[in-house]
Amino acid sequence: MAQRDARMRRMTVQSGLGFIGLGVMGEPMCRHLATKSGARVVAYDLSPEPLARLADHGVVAAASAREVAADADTVFVSLPSGRHLDDLCRGDGGLLAAIGRGQTIVDLGTSPLSLSRELAGLFAANGADYADAPVARTRQAAESGTLAITVGAKDEVYARIEPLLRCFASEVTHCGDVGAGQIVKILNNMVVVQTVVALSEASAIARSVGIDTTALFETFAKGSADSFALRNHGLKAVAPRSFPERVFSTDYMLKDISYALEMAEAAGLDTGGAVNGRDLLMRASMQGHGAEYWPVISALMRPRTDRPS
Repeated sequence: MAQRDARMRRMTVQSGLGFIGLGVMGEPMCRHLATKSGARVVAYDLSPEPLARLADHGVVAAASAREVAADADTVFVSLPSGRHLDDLCRGDGGLLAAIGRGQTIVDLGTSPLSLSRELAGLFAANGADYADAPVARTRQAAESGTLAITVGAKDEVYARIEPLLRCFASEVTHCGDVGAGQIVKILNNMVVVQTVVALSEASAIARSVGIDTTALFETFAKGSADSFALRNHGLKAVAPRSFPERVFSTDYMLKDISYALEMAEAAGLDTGGAVNGRDLLMRASMQGHGAEYWPVISALMRPRTDRPS
């Protein structure tokens, strides 16, 4: 711990930090960065409300993303999708026109592998470094600073950003070169979706024969069907049928599993389980549940009306 703190002090005395994207996850991450890093943090978001709240924690509001880039050696980006990231970087007046030698871009969102590697090459041509560091866990974990982060970056880049990431994460794992963090995060979510599909199916069958879902899942937790997904998504969402908004939404998870299927298609792999999970998320979104907590897919599992009598 003392060694990490010493590294933090050495790097932040001379380094300004930037943060772009202050949504549900971005705002608390930026707050932790400002209060724990010892560095000056300048931030930008389309909405003025989070900037106003963060001002109480010493965060300086910028008028644009380019202004953040002009004022920071390391720029963290937390956006909803790869499309938003691409627009920020390659759009008119984007970061590629503003970031230069000696600066580092850290993508905290979940983005396609191909985009991560392409952007890394474009920023490298400007003399800048790039890291993908998608965050995992819940909004509450972002608030408490206990996120899990998988990082794709060169060794020397990881060594620089790792103490900063630990300002808002309790688990930081270097998975390999650029893109590796995205691969691990995306495949993790693919597995979680399929686990929740199985839990949802088990719940629906149990209810049809008179077994309470909570009792079923609590019994699962004592045996070989136990998992993080069971204890969190299952017992806290599927069983009580609680699917609030402003948590990890159906549309966000649909995006992530679509990225996994893009990788599978590129590799020529048939991944039927992931396709089924994607289709359920798509149905939920089309039925108006896109903004709700994504285990709402369990609500789609109702008895067919065309069953033989």
